[in-house]
Amino acid sequence: MYGVYVHVPWCRTRCPYCAFVIDTRRRPADESWRDRVLLDWERERSHFVGRPSTLSFGGGTPSRADPTALAAVARAVDATGEVSLEANPEDVNLEALREWRNLGVTRLSLGVQTFQPRIAPRLGRAHSSRQSLTALALTQAAGFASTSVDLIFGLSEQRPEDLAADLQVVLDHGVPHVALYGLSIEPGTRYEADKREPVDEDRWRALHDAAVETLEAGGLQRYEVSNFARTGHRSLHNEHYWRGRRWAGLGPGAHGWRPSGIRVANTTDVEAWLAGRQAEEEQPSPEALFFELVWSTLRHVDGVDVERVGAVTGISASVPVEYERAGLVRWRGGFLVLEPAGFVLVDGIATGIASASTKNRHGRGAV
Repeated sequence: MYGVYVHVPWCRTRCPYCAFVIDTRRRPADESWRDRVLLDWERERSHFVGRPSTLSFGGGTPSRADPTALAAVARAVDATGEVSLEANPEDVNLEALREWRNLGVTRLSLGVQTFQPRIAPRLGRAHSSRQSLTALALTQAAGFASTSVDLIFGLSEQRPEDLAADLQVVLDHGVPHVALYGLSIEPGTRYEADKREPVDEDRWRALHDAAVETLEAGGLQRYEVSNFARTGHRSLHNEHYWRGRRWAGLGPGAHGWRPSGIRVANTTDVEAWLAGRQAEEEQPSPEALFFELVWSTLRHVDGVDVERVGAVTGISASVPVEYERAGLVRWRGGFLVLEPAGFVLVDGIATGIASASTKNRHGRGAV
């Protein structure tokens, strides 16, 4: 079982918090992008067996791309299951929804971030709050197997009642999946250049805890650090990452992990990628792979399969006893899983486990 991720870099503007690989040219080079993605797929498909189970168009803003270019990629990849596409509200209309359905999209993810007119301009979004509400209503009625909404919290101007109102909108509309992200100031972003300060830890934690409580009370269960879903509406593609499975990465800046264990990374320079620059390939060290697997799978409610991680990396997991004593993690059979208090500390916990485990390394190399 594996998935295929396709990066679509086109964006109208760069949001002040965004550090992703994007391109803001006025007229997207859809045909050149399509042809280059298909070459990436030709390169990667020989390393995998059978058809992929999922296909995900991410970005960037996939909804800005020509649907015929997206359709050509979808036909070539020919996934057996979930086909997901990220869309911005300003691109959503009846015709676009119909075209995305026709090219096989089963799951549409709306990059709303906030529905509040007072907050949206601070996030530099290209759509209005009115457009977000209209797009949500149209999407929910369009007949996709699943839909999702992205929300951000932690902006200094955001009051608790603003976040509560955003959450109430998605609950009132019956949205079956929510991705809830805490704002961070990333290197190279406009927020960093402006020396914007994130909200303090106590306020961040209060916003986070209130949001989790609201979503779970509304029937959306947390299944990953930032993701909440009703039964049957988890992101099947993203679960490849969170369960340590393999995937192919196509497009500028895309990463992949082949069954051989080789990591593949396309250049983040969009023009260089379009011109044919080859991907970098690397066999990660056992220590690097151990950290990646622990960090990614610990984020999921099913936790770390320590026997599998040991078999793949040759490193046995050693969990600092203070994590269990503090109620941050627990053992469930052969899996190490986060307790509710551990979700907000997952990065530090994964780092601590990796540090303790690699000091005690005693197995064979990566396989």
